[in-house]
Amino acid sequence: MEEWIGQQWHRIVTQWTTHGYPDAQVTLEEVRRPLGMLFRCGDGPSAMRIAPAADRAIGGPRDWLQRLAGAGNRAALPEFQTDVLALPAALAVFSDRALNRDLYLWLAAMGSRWPAVHPHAQGWLAHNLAATRAARAAFPGLVAAHQRLCQAQLALRPPLARLRGTAADAEGWVQRALRGELDDLPPDADLPPWPPTSVAPVWLWLDGGQATGSSIQRAPGTADTDNNVDTATSPQDDATRHRAERVCDDRNNAPLMFFFRAESILSWGEFTKVQRADDDSDDGQALDAARDMDVLAIAQDPGNARRLASRVRFDLDLPSASADDIALGPGQKQPEWDWKAGVLRPAHCAVQRMVAREAPPFAPDARLRITARQVRRRLEMLRAAPARAHSQPDGDELDIDAWVRHATDGAALRSESPAVWQRRVRSERSLATLLLADLSLSTDAHVGGAGRPMRVIDVIRDALYVFGEALAAGGDTFEMLGFSSVRRQNVRIQHLKGFDDAWKAPAQARVAAIKPGYYTRMGAAIRHATDCLAVRPERQRLLLLLTDGKPNDLDIYEGRYGLEDTRHAVQEARARGLTPFAVTIDDKGHDYLPYLFGQQGYALVRRPRDLAQRLAAVYSQLTSSQRV
Repeated sequence: MEEWIGQQWHRIVTQWTTHGYPDAQVTLEEVRRPLGMLFRCGDGPSAMRIAPAADRAIGGPRDWLQRLAGAGNRAALPEFQTDVLALPAALAVFSDRALNRDLYLWLAAMGSRWPAVHPHAQGWLAHNLAATRAARAAFPGLVAAHQRLCQAQLALRPPLARLRGTAADAEGWVQRALRGELDDLPPDADLPPWPPTSVAPVWLWLDGGQATGSSIQRAPGTADTDNNVDTATSPQDDATRHRAERVCDDRNNAPLMFFFRAESILSWGEFTKVQRADDDSDDGQALDAARDMDVLAIAQDPGNARRLASRVRFDLDLPSASADDIALGPGQKQPEWDWKAGVLRPAHCAVQRMVAREAPPFAPDARLRITARQVRRRLEMLRAAPARAHSQPDGDELDIDAWVRHATDGAALRSESPAVWQRRVRSERSLATLLLADLSLSTDAHVGGAGRPMRVIDVIRDALYVFGEALAAGGDTFEMLGFSSVRRQNVRIQHLKGFDDAWKAPAQARVAAIKPGYYTRMGAAIRHATDCLAVRPERQRLLLLLTDGKPNDLDIYEGRYGLEDTRHAVQEARARGLTPFAVTIDDKGHDYLPYLFGQQGYALVRRPRDLAQRLAAVYSQLTSSQRV
């Protein structure tokens, strides 16, 4: 009864102390698409994404009821971080719903201009004044909306008479800025360096002075968090953008300290290997506890041996040369794009090309053989179908694109036989395909669905076999490579089948022998595949990337660094006349693949078991649309 009364009291007093207008609320998901378009139109960084902001400590006065309830000291404020524009998940600041929507648009406009003013302004106040001027100049259509927002924000500001000392001084500067009294100040004016927590929340401004989201680098020897998830349980997923910092966990480094447990009986039957410095079990409140923290402290815990799978996955050092496929050598050098410096670093990565020494024969089951026959028949029908020849002087149908070009070209109007027709013709294929498969450690995870669970690596193996059977039956030229990496000195390229190899038992056995590797240095792998494919004499050259996640590696190759390098490698492939295309089973592929490959340059497979069929469909679409 006491617990129930406490819960009801907390609910009631929280409602009393919550300031805002729920009836006029606008959520981030409602305006995500126009925000993204506005942010990109304002020259915002292409690799940045928009994510919900987490609650954090705020300043400003609180009334007695808020102090009684312990409320009013946290809010989700907009932030500009290195690779994320973090905006509140919902805005109900103003009583007018249109104003709340305009506030989202204004914050996106401010964020798009923030990088341009960042090197020239010092302090939170100076940054926002400079970004406000830049946003008003870049988006004149938002000037009137910004003026309404400033008036509405001024109406919510605390009276200066209630404040004392530095709080009153800081609030005075903010209100002067909102009234436009500081607009005529020069860019290099000496403004006070007040932090955002010195005043009540200013919803029209961004906080970018403490953006630490992507600046955290992985400690040497630490494994990628995506590859160390215990696959036996489903982790909780929180899309909110949290601040974090890398720390060193020294709690268990005191050799003379004994963590006493009175309930433990040191006998043969009762002794249990536990982590004495930690709680014994998870109370299920980890996500709620994380949301209550302003900054999450991330530390490596090598002593945690509660799950054998997690412990094994942390151990990602290279095996010895006697157990490895080949001993490491100098490798083939590949450059890498450093987006921070804006330069292409030559010979920065070493690609180690290797072939499996011992590979047992591949024995596909009946289900896989049936799928291979279906895909093979589908591609055979595609090859037999006539192709459409465009821009012909005569034909069966009018070519609309050619007619538009003809109508807009003044010189062409004088032509007596304009080439504005299309007709079906028999054509010869001139096609070379290179299939590059991601063999990183994340492919060791299991996928659910109907029937028995399968590992991602098994799904990729089946797709490679089906794809090889279909292409070999039609006589198409193709090569298969797998890749993983451990830092830039060891980008491992697994040779599965070369362009000059026959699709027979040895190549099929190498496909059957693939296994999860290490990390995903995608840019170096794409550049190596581009070098192999660019020398082919075929007219059409297709580079298919089969992956299950983002590019990442042990060193700085994570976050935006990996995305920018991969994007640069894809652009290099297109510049050399190739057609790169990505097929992924990552549910979050829509967040980053359009930036890497373009809106039409990737395909997302919702059900991993359909990977083979979807891969064949993508291949059919790409080859049929480019035949002449």
